[in-house]
Amino acid sequence: MTSIYDSKGRNVACTVIEAGPCVVTQVKTEETDGYTALQLGFGEAKAKNTSQPLEGHFKQAGTGPKKKVVEFRDFDAVTKSLGDIVKVDEVFAEGDTIHAVGVSKGKGFQGVVKRHGFAGVGMQTHGQHNRGRAPGSIGASSFPSKVVKGLRMAGRDGGERTKVKNLQVVKVLPERNLILVKGAVPGHRGAFVILEKKPKL
Repeated sequence: MTSIYDSKGRNVACTVIEAGPCVVTQVKTEETDGYTALQLGFGEAKAKNTSQPLEGHFKQAGTGPKKKVVEFRDFDAVTKSLGDIVKVDEVFAEGDTIHAVGVSKGKGFQGVVKRHGFAGVGMQTHGQHNRGRAPGSIGASSFPSKVVKGLRMAGRDGGERTKVKNLQVVKVLPERNLILVKGAVPGHRGAFVILEKKPKL
């Protein structure tokens, strides 16, 4: 993340995302697949880490192995064919609203205070010396005589597919294939993020 100053002189926290160049590795049509979509490949991968079927798939598009391949349905921003390159300024512009999809940072096994925002017992008096971050009661007595399924308890936190909606594109740098998005996106530094452009009403 970084920060820039907007036209009013306010400091805006931004995430810098490398969003290209992406190669069209497959074009899906109504006649052959029943729907329209573009499959885009991003990032160079080693040939030794790529299976032979995928190598042939990328060879048809006239490109080398890619690290990430994602399909975008109803891709109507530009008309592209197999092997074409999609650049960042062809899809995104300053002021656009986008959604960012990624895998959130894994935080390991966490308690209920960090995982679910519980407040804990809230006091340390009357003998409650070790209840500050405890979950409290987790069930009834003789009925139903079990912990109800889905109860919010301690467990592994993060590491899940997450979508952050309605992020604003603050700046586009086409010469470096970068876009600056206001706010944070899911995932650690260097992680892959899928950007979905919100249609204008």
